[in-house]
Amino acid sequence: MTPAELSRTVLRSVRGAVEEQELSVPVPARIVVQPPPRPGCGDYASNVALQLAQQAGRPAREVAEILRKRLVGSAGIARVEIAGPGFLNFTLGDGAQVALVRDVLAQGAAYGERGAGGRGGVPGRSPVRTPAREPAREPARVPARMPSPDGARGLAVAEALGRIRVAAGEGLPDTAGAVGPDAVGAVGGDAYVVDERAADELAVLAARLGADEARWVLLRPAAHDPVRVPERPVQRESNPRFRVQYAYARVRALVRNAAELGFEGRPGDVGQALGGSAAQSVQALLTLLATYPSDIEVAARLRAPDRVARHLEATADAFFRWHDDFPPLPVGEQKPLAVHRARLALAEASGTVLANGLRLLGISAPEYL
Repeated sequence: MTPAELSRTVLRSVRGAVEEQELSVPVPARIVVQPPPRPGCGDYASNVALQLAQQAGRPAREVAEILRKRLVGSAGIARVEIAGPGFLNFTLGDGAQVALVRDVLAQGAAYGERGAGGRGGVPGRSPVRTPAREPAREPARVPARMPSPDGARGLAVAEALGRIRVAAGEGLPDTAGAVGPDAVGAVGGDAYVVDERAADELAVLAARLGADEARWVLLRPAAHDPVRVPERPVQRESNPRFRVQYAYARVRALVRNAAELGFEGRPGDVGQALGGSAAQSVQALLTLLATYPSDIEVAARLRAPDRVARHLEATADAFFRWHDDFPPLPVGEQKPLAVHRARLALAEASGTVLANGLRLLGISAPEYL
C-alpha cells in the first residue's frame, strides 16, 4: 500500500462517517499521510482527526476513535493506533510491502508519473523547434511562480520542471526551443524564452564539469540558495550526485551478478537483518520508494526540482544502509534462496526510483560506474 492508497482509504473512512452521521464535518478534498516523526510509531501517521475535531465540535481523540474503528481490518492495514492528542498511526501488513515492490517493478519507468496515461513517456531533454508565433504560446510571459529562466540555472530548472510537471500530470509534454532571439520552450504548458547566453553558460559549465554534474549543481540548491560550482567534479561518495548514480549502478551490478548465479528478483519477505537486528533500514527504504510519487507532485506544485534531488539522495543513502544489513546476493557456497530473490527485487525497485528521478532532472543513470 502506497501513501496515496492509504490516504484514499482514510478519506473513505471520513466520508463513511459523515454519510452515516457519526461526524458532521465537510469531507476534505484530500488527507495527508506521512512517515511518523520517530521509530516505533507505525509506518505512517495522519493528523486528520485533529484537523476535523474543531469542525465536528468533539475532542480529537474521539474523532480519531471513530475513524480507527472504520479503518481496522482494511486491506493492507495491520494495525491502527491513536497517539498523543489524536494522531492516527498506521502499521501496514506484510503483504503491503511486497505489493509496493511489485507495483514499482510493474510500472517501471512510469512509476511516479500521472501523465501519459501512466505509461511512462516523460520527455527527454532533446530540443524541439517551436515557432515563436504559434498562437497557443505566449513566449514573452513567464508565469509568476515560474523561475525566471535567465542564465544556466534558470534554463536547467525550466527544463527539469517541464519533465516533473508532466510526470505529475500538470501539463503537456515540454519542448525546449532552438537557441536564438525568437526561440521558445514550454515546460508543462508554460512558455519561456531561451536566450543564447543561458544556453552558452550551460554548455560551458557542462564542458567543465560534465553534463550530469553541471545539471546537478544547478538543480540541487533550493531556489533561495546560491549555486556553488566546484572546481572539478568529484567522483566519490562525498559527492551526492555521484552517490545517487553509484547506487543505481550498484543495483544494476547486483542484477547482473544474480543472473550469473542463475536467479532473478521476486517480491517477497526480505528476512532478518544481519545479526537479527531491527529492520528499520528496510522500512526507511520502503517509505522512500512509496513516497516518491507524492514528492514528484510536491516538486511540481512548488516548482522545486531540488526536492526531487533531495529525495534521490535520501533514497541512495537508505539503499546503501539497507544493502549492508540485508545482502541481496548469497555469500560463499550459499545457494540462492527466496530471501535473496526478495532482496534483489527490492534493490531493483530502488533502482527504478533512482533512474526515474534522475531522468526527470535530465541526468543519466549509468549501468556501470
